[in-house]
Order: sequence, then structure tokens, then C-alpha cells
Amino acid sequence: MLLQFIQILYVLVAIAIIAFVLLQQGSGAQAGSGFGGGASATVFGARGASNFLSKSTKWLAITFFVISMGMAMYASRQATRQGPAKADLGVMAQQPAPAQPAAQVPTAQVPTAQVPTAQVPPAQVPPAATQPPAPAQGE
Repeated sequence: MLLQFIQILYVLVAIAIIAFVLLQQGSGAQAGSGFGGGASATVFGARGASNFLSKSTKWLAITFFVISMGMAMYASRQATRQGPAKADLGVMAQQPAPAQPAAQVPTAQVPTAQVPTAQVPPAQVPPAATQPPAPAQGE
């Protein structure tokens, strides 16, 4: 029950982080209006006091990482309690060997048939293939 509550809290914190990050205004949002004036040097510099969104995002991120570490430690402890997991290979799993070997069945010897081999004459090479190519005209 407690683990289920923590997992629900984990998902809600993740959604809140996403929403708060998307709501924040980037540091380069005023860069276009700043050029030409004297404030262009501080556009990407110090931002001053942090606002509510940045503080909330910081604490949500800390909460997210603490919950992540807690769930990882819990899963690690559960895995060591239960021992190593056996991989379920399904159909590809190796079947255990039978307790006693099966009785050996004598194989019948089947006589092989004598098939006569046909004599194939060697291929005839056409006379045009043995003559060198004729020189091209104009050489």
C-alpha cells in the first residue's frame, strides 16, 4: 500500500516538474529587445532573486531524486531477499535429461541400390570462341 502511494506521488512530482519547467521564462527571452540598449550585457548574466517557479522546481527536483533513490534501494533489498531470479526462457528452455536412457533400438541395415552413372560427353566449344578478336577498323 505504501509503495503504491509512493509511486503515485512519484508520477505526480514528475508531471509537476514538467509543467513548472515549461511555465518558466527562459534567460534569453529578452535578448531581442536588449540589443541596442545598455542592458544587453546583462541579458545572460545574473538573474537576481529567484521567483516562485524556480524555487518550486528546485524542491520538486530534490523530491524526485530522493524518491528515485528510495525506490531503487527498496527494489535492491527485495531482489537480495528473494535470491537470484531464474530467467524464463519459455520454449527455448533446456529440458531436463531423462532419468534413464531409452532402450536402444537396433537399426535395420537397408541395402543400397546400385544406380548406373551416365557418361556425359565433354562440351563442344564453338570455333568462334577460340579465335582472337578481330582488330577494330582504323587502328
